[in-house]
Amino acid sequence: MTTSVLAIGWEPELRGLLTVIIAVVALNGTVYLVLATNLGARLGFLVALAGLTGWMALMGLIWMIYGIGLQGPLPSWAAVPGRTVLQDSGALVQAQVLGEPVEIGEDLSFADEADEVAGRFVDEGWIELDPSSPQFGQAGAAAGTFLEEAGAFAPGEFQIERIFDVGGERYPKLGDSIDFLAFLHKPHHVVVEVAPVIPTRVEPGRAAPTPEIDESRQRQYVYMVRDLGARRQPALVLTIGATIIFVTLCWMLHRRDALVHRNRSALPVPAAGQ
Repeated sequence: MTTSVLAIGWEPELRGLLTVIIAVVALNGTVYLVLATNLGARLGFLVALAGLTGWMALMGLIWMIYGIGLQGPLPSWAAVPGRTVLQDSGALVQAQVLGEPVEIGEDLSFADEADEVAGRFVDEGWIELDPSSPQFGQAGAAAGTFLEEAGAFAPGEFQIERIFDVGGERYPKLGDSIDFLAFLHKPHHVVVEVAPVIPTRVEPGRAAPTPEIDESRQRQYVYMVRDLGARRQPALVLTIGATIIFVTLCWMLHRRDALVHRNRSALPVPAAGQ
């Protein structure tokens, strides 16, 4: 007995399972017990289950509207298969990121070449993100993960220079400001410019030196697409499923009441004094 109690106290899985069982028995069970003593076992079960599914439908609706509670995958930046890490500016055209190649002179440095590529991005409708914006930090962090997974750079060997953004507009809209019905989105892409840095030696007990860009190495680019996720999908499924069960139970209760009323109306009415 002591071993079982200690196992329940130390194992979070058992503790969580027992918490759910006790909550269901204490909350739903007590409500059903009260209804069963007044309405009967079957009718009390239908009323209790109808109340539970109705509450679940309302809760799922609130979760779906505000995006809280039961959530699915959150929006994130995803890799473009086969075109995520691009080694040079020529790969941008081969991956169909840019429409036309960038003319690079033989005497241009890698930094000047990166400026020419940035200008071409702007000319083709891409927007350069502000380094202080939250979108810049999120996209840069995702690009760093893809670079490390692909083996292009190790942690601390690169620096995010520029991020270019395009797409993601919502539609259809009524005019320029009314977007209540804009449930559809255009594809949203970003390209992250990555510059290799000169390896530095970190001494114990001293602050790490400021990384310096290695101008003798080619800039690389990370091409990503926005995955909108399914944040509200579980709440939507819960709302639809609980609503169907709730409506079905209400119809069963209504049909039972109609049947009882019809049977009582068919009984003969006793005469006065009998």
